[in-house]
Amino acid sequence: EERQRRILAKKKKRRREARARERYKRVPEGILIYRLDTSDRTVTLVSGPSSNTDMERLLQQTVVVHAKPSSDKSRRGIILTGSNGETHTLVACEQRTAIAWLESMDMMLAFQSNPASEAALAASGGSRGGFMGGSSVGKARGSNWAKGQESKLSQTEREEIEERYVNLAAYSNNLIRAGAIPSAGSVQKGKHAGGAGGIYYTVTQVREDGEEYDEETLESIAKRRAVIKDSWDFFRMVCSLLRDRRKYDEVFRRMQLDPVYPYLNSMTGLNDPGDDMAMGGNSGADKPLTQMHREEYDDMSNSQIALDLVKRAEFALPSLVEICKALAGSLGMEEVGVGPVKDASAALRKAEKKYEGDVLKVTDFCRALLVVKDFPTLLALLELARDSFGPLIRRVKLSTLKSDRNAKPGGYRDCIINLELKEHICEIQIHLWPMWVVCGVDGFRHYRHCLEYSTDTFGDPFEALAGLDRKTMAELIVMAEEAVADMPLETLEWYHEKFILDYFAETGLFLHHGLNEWAETTLRALIKLRCQSPDIGPDHHETITLYKYLEQALRAQKKVHEADEVAEKIFRNKQMQKTEAVEAEKSLWDQFILEPFESIVDPNKKEREEEERIKKEVRASKKAWRKIRNDRFKFLDGTD
Repeated sequence: EERQRRILAKKKKRRREARARERYKRVPEGILIYRLDTSDRTVTLVSGPSSNTDMERLLQQTVVVHAKPSSDKSRRGIILTGSNGETHTLVACEQRTAIAWLESMDMMLAFQSNPASEAALAASGGSRGGFMGGSSVGKARGSNWAKGQESKLSQTEREEIEERYVNLAAYSNNLIRAGAIPSAGSVQKGKHAGGAGGIYYTVTQVREDGEEYDEETLESIAKRRAVIKDSWDFFRMVCSLLRDRRKYDEVFRRMQLDPVYPYLNSMTGLNDPGDDMAMGGNSGADKPLTQMHREEYDDMSNSQIALDLVKRAEFALPSLVEICKALAGSLGMEEVGVGPVKDASAALRKAEKKYEGDVLKVTDFCRALLVVKDFPTLLALLELARDSFGPLIRRVKLSTLKSDRNAKPGGYRDCIINLELKEHICEIQIHLWPMWVVCGVDGFRHYRHCLEYSTDTFGDPFEALAGLDRKTMAELIVMAEEAVADMPLETLEWYHEKFILDYFAETGLFLHHGLNEWAETTLRALIKLRCQSPDIGPDHHETITLYKYLEQALRAQKKVHEADEVAEKIFRNKQMQKTEAVEAEKSLWDQFILEPFESIVDPNKKEREEEERIKKEVRASKKAWRKIRNDRFKFLDGTD
């Protein structure tokens, strides 16, 4: 019976080898097929050489003792070190193949040696006391899987992790090749089309019995992929949210250089304690503005009150439309939108979340949005609103536009005017165009997600990876490669925003996973694209952020000179921002030169000096506003 089993196994092996030989006869010119066998740590050539192959340099077989990414710009290269110290560079057909192979090798090199690896080492002429100080067998010192918590894994645990990883990589690759990934084939057309479907080789696991995976195993792999895919989507979303937060912060920094900003910053809103508790703001439940309380509400449930408020909002909506039309007609808005009326269920959720269930504090059942060009237009709108329907205004909220106040969750800043129409409190949201264009109509979704996931507590999006084990990180990289399957790094263009974000998120995985060479390669490509973008350029804050990560990747590789050059570039950008602020302040004071100048220096009271400086700055800013008002908004004189 044992003899029959061995005979059957040999027949299956011969059939596999025959199929492999037949398969590799169809290898395109210029491609070589190698097999990685993690059981004995060998890489073996299994296809025939091409007509132009350099036979003297051709790698036939080697026992791998070390592997690392190459600096190849396509991010497909792996540098292998053999047991005798020789090095070879393999360049894969696809990014994901190189990544899967390198991860498998890193796992392999953390394993204890076995009879198969000892035999392969002996056959190659290597020795235990040779290359790498005797570490060519046993656990390799260079393997990241032999460090930290992973160094405590048993051999069985390592084998299980390797099997799960290889299964996931193979399953993901099969989905891509079958066109089952939604993004696959949907972006590229023309000369770069077919990148994902053109893969020739990837990583897979050879089962000793030669049989395919059963349905239960495939279901288990699919479930694991779904979990990791959700994790990748969440991490990518965090990267997106913090990227937009930085955009908002940078936009607001530049907007504060406007000469009228000190005047606006000095203004006090109406019924506006703000939301910043540290500055005396309200927590939501003690909001000073509420809908009118009616006697009949005493005998009604919250749901019934909400439904009544919806009806009153619908009754007030036409009046709000007329007011917005008048404002837009006078000032020439960038965007105008009115409604729809907030439904009762949404109002009840908001009341529960922000106002301790008090639905009367919901003041945006009837709502509109106006997008103004800049701060001068906002000042003109506030003046026009005051003079046109001042008695109806119940609140003017300017707090998030103040330099000493926090932005809304996610970095957004705007102005809100609440007015009472038909005995119902309505809301006009006034957005500033530079802020609005960052996310457009998706700005509220950005705000909601930032609030829900508390992303403002992250200083760096890559902090979201803290605490993840190496196995999960490796699986996340598989999902990252799945996301960019249709857009290899070398084909990326500056306008491919979706893929640029994917590659940026993957860079964070590389940095946390010790793949600093590929992090460097990716960051240099992204920096080049940002410099090419007509809307961004080399001095933009996004580009500088990429430079900061590049410095980190370079220092991790001990490329001190290159890292110092990048650090100098970051420092020069910081100095340039300071110069911009000084020049803006100087321009403001130039407009104030005709005003009487009195000493603001008080050696006994620095507070007095600062107070006087601010007063003079506001006076200069107000003078600048008067000039702009006269030039652009002369019609306001007719509303006095």
